[in-house]
Amino acid sequence: MRNKPLRLLSEERRRKILDLLAEQGRVTVDGLANSFCVSAVTVRADLEELGGKGLLVRSHGGAILPLSPKQDYPLQLKKTLHHAEKVRIGRAAAQLVQPRQTVIIDGGTTTAEVARALKRASQAVTVITHALNIALELADSPDISLIVIGGIFRHISKSFVGPPAERMMSDLHADHFFLAVDGLDPETGPSTPDVLEAQLNAQMIRAAREVSVIADATKFGRRSLSLIGDIRSIHRVITDSDVNEEMVCQLRKMGIDVVVV
Repeated sequence: MRNKPLRLLSEERRRKILDLLAEQGRVTVDGLANSFCVSAVTVRADLEELGGKGLLVRSHGGAILPLSPKQDYPLQLKKTLHHAEKVRIGRAAAQLVQPRQTVIIDGGTTTAEVARALKRASQAVTVITHALNIALELADSPDISLIVIGGIFRHISKSFVGPPAERMMSDLHADHFFLAVDGLDPETGPSTPDVLEAQLNAQMIRAAREVSVIADATKFGRRSLSLIGDIRSIHRVITDSDVNEEMVCQLRKMGIDVVVV
């Protein structure tokens, strides 16, 4: 009998957490702990429970509403999600790059971890990017030759797109292209919310000898607005250990190498 009130209190607190999330868009562990006069451990358990039901997405220090694959989100928000997984994915991607090779790095927070890992490796490579956050990350690295693609600036993704970017990209070639996606469906292919991003990414695929999609497990099975290219244009997918095994098998049957870290 003593457990029943505790369960009711817990359920009521979680309903209020969802109400706050609907009102504010995001919540923090510290803020919730203060509001409900409970410990941070209790709040984290609440968030894990709600996250497991798909009612919210855990972020660094709190939670946000579930993201839609058809909507674009600021980098400041994206970088708080699945950070540890993105670091592992970025390191695994960077290990594929050999000295003197040329690499195209797409915009995004997972690709930013590729850039950081390449920077730490201190080997001579050439990096092509249309993303401001990637360019700034590598700007002070003396070992990396940096080519920045210009065009129409997208504030939300901090990247350059459009016909000028596509024309500049059409004259370049690379050994690797590390592609970030908002959705990866084995039946269709990689996708992103923005049409201009998709068109430039397609040009980058054509320019690269090897194309690696780098995406955490939450991106699998999702379809965003704009298709980037056919699934068969992808040589490799690098993801984390939470990935759906059926989708891994499906991709491998297509001849796509899947690296799980």
